[in-house]
Amino acid sequence: MILVAGLGNPGKGYASSRHNIGFIVIDELAKRLGVSVKKKGFRSHYAQAPIDEKKLIIAVYDEMDLSLGSIKVKVGGGSAGHKGIQSIINSLGDSDFIRVRVGIGKPVQKSEVIDHVLSQFEKEEKKLVKDAIVKAADAVIEIVQRGAESAMNKFNKNPK
Repeated sequence: MILVAGLGNPGKGYASSRHNIGFIVIDELAKRLGVSVKKKGFRSHYAQAPIDEKKLIIAVYDEMDLSLGSIKVKVGGGSAGHKGIQSIINSLGDSDFIRVRVGIGKPVQKSEVIDHVLSQFEKEEKKLVKDAIVKAADAVIEIVQRGAESAMNKFNKNPK
């Protein structure tokens, strides 16, 4: 079993916000794998797609500490204040799972964090975001097929 959890806020008002980049990556994966994302209640969306027979948990989520358009694959660690990641840690009783962090950039003022993560991407940012979504989906597939270490070696390079 492979669980890839794209984190974000449910509801149309948040659909294309920075905080929902995890959901957007899941949509990209579903499109590539030819499956549809289904809604289950108001708190989750899911899709089932065979890739390989492995037991993995992968969280895909927004990361302010990464520049817009960059991604980073990581295994384990704390939540760094991300409530969705903290919820997964609490539910699993363990923080040793794979994460695909997608950079959304940081606001200038710390007081603007909530507005920043819930804001839409600016027109001039959309190309970087689209590229990051593709890279994040590629990273998930790399993790499933070749492992986290391979994905880290391939995707954790500093962008030029």
